[in-house]
Amino acid sequence: MMFWYGGAWPFWQIVLMWVLMVGFWALVVWAVYAVVTSITRRPDRGVTSDSAGQILDARLARGEIDAEEYRRLRDLLASRPGSGPNDRSAV
Repeated sequence: MMFWYGGAWPFWQIVLMWVLMVGFWALVVWAVYAVVTSITRRPDRGVTSDSAGQILDARLARGEIDAEEYRRLRDLLASRPGSGPNDRSAV
């Protein structure tokens, strides 16, 4: 009966209680979401360890170099021991 002593709660207290409760549960949901996404996050796919030959192929495809420059650089890469144009073992 102590709750009713002095009359009912004023309207602003009821609104404040609901706002704080919704804020609290929103914070809990956000925290759970943040934990789950941080645990299940995959490594960044933007960082790759492409070989020199794959980088050269990509530059030709983007039009950064012409076919003559591509052939010259590919032959230069092929002349290095153990590093063919698409050899990933050199990485």
